[in-house]
Amino acid sequence: MIQDIENRVQKAVDIFMSGYGCCQSVVAAFADLYGLTDTQAKLVAAGFGGGVGRMRMMCGAASALVILAGLNDGQTEGGDREGKAHCYQVVQQLLEDFKQANGSFICAELLGLKGEIKPGNFVPDERNAEYYKKRPCAAKVESAARVFANYLQEGRTA
Repeated sequence: MIQDIENRVQKAVDIFMSGYGCCQSVVAAFADLYGLTDTQAKLVAAGFGGGVGRMRMMCGAASALVILAGLNDGQTEGGDREGKAHCYQVVQQLLEDFKQANGSFICAELLGLKGEIKPGNFVPDERNAEYYKKRPCAAKVESAARVFANYLQEGRTA
């Protein structure tokens, strides 16, 4: 199982380094577990990049944890309160694990940005060597993938 964790973590980083967003990379690394294709996973997660639509709110890698928690622990039968509560508890646990490892799950804080992010700033930065050098995003993708893989391996329940 340790090898599977390392393979999924590396897969998430590789997807990110090939140009996909943080959220897309983490969700796609686990998509097969939930019957999703790689393409479906990337489409579902596409809008979460840049801290949700590049607004620098919740980190895309952390947002992936929310999507994966829903796929793993979400409820579809009647939307019962107990099922929702369980899923919300798992989400909070995963986000706390991510925060403990990274200091925050807010994109702007992780990037060291100050001030308000204004709407209309929707064009992603060009992916090049300088982008990857100055951004902590690959490490956040790795961290989120590891948090979720460990959650699955430990078979934790909230």
